[in-house]
Amino acid sequence: MMQRRHWLGAALAAPLLLQGCGTQKLDGYAAEKPVLDLSQYFNGTLDAWGIFQDRSGQVVRRFTVVMVCRWQGDEGTLDERFTYSDGSTEQRIWHLRKHAGGRYTGTAADVVGEASGQVQGNAFRWSYTLRLPVDGRTYEVQLDDWMYQMDDRVMLNRARMSKFGVHLGDLTLSFTKRVP
Repeated sequence: MMQRRHWLGAALAAPLLLQGCGTQKLDGYAAEKPVLDLSQYFNGTLDAWGIFQDRSGQVVRRFTVVMVCRWQGDEGTLDERFTYSDGSTEQRIWHLRKHAGGRYTGTAADVVGEASGQVQGNAFRWSYTLRLPVDGRTYEVQLDDWMYQMDDRVMLNRARMSKFGVHLGDLTLSFTKRVP
């Protein structure tokens, strides 16, 4: 009976342990080009197209975003205006602050506490807790957000959404910076 419990415990723990082994590391992008400078890329107007997929991979929400971004020194404002495929709209205004070592912090009205992130090479990892309204209720979900600058105009974004460590779904976005 005792041996059976050990096998059961090992079977339940294995997926959690393996999930930790598959986590990408930000420093693996340190030599990648172009080198991402958030205050340069997120400056001006950008357009984005995105989807949210539930944990089975089904696309459950499509949206576009127009972002108007500006920086003064080490402080930036990103005004995001979302339009969803059902016609609903949403706005999120990020207030970012650049710190030494490629680190950033940020706040927004629907973000719990402070978001934190870091740039290495062409990649930016951004983590935060978001208040997400769903069917008249609000849930606090965690986002592990990865952005990859492809060239001067294009950035790809993939974010994993979870609650209590349980994977809820994934966001995928493509940003294009408008040419002035």
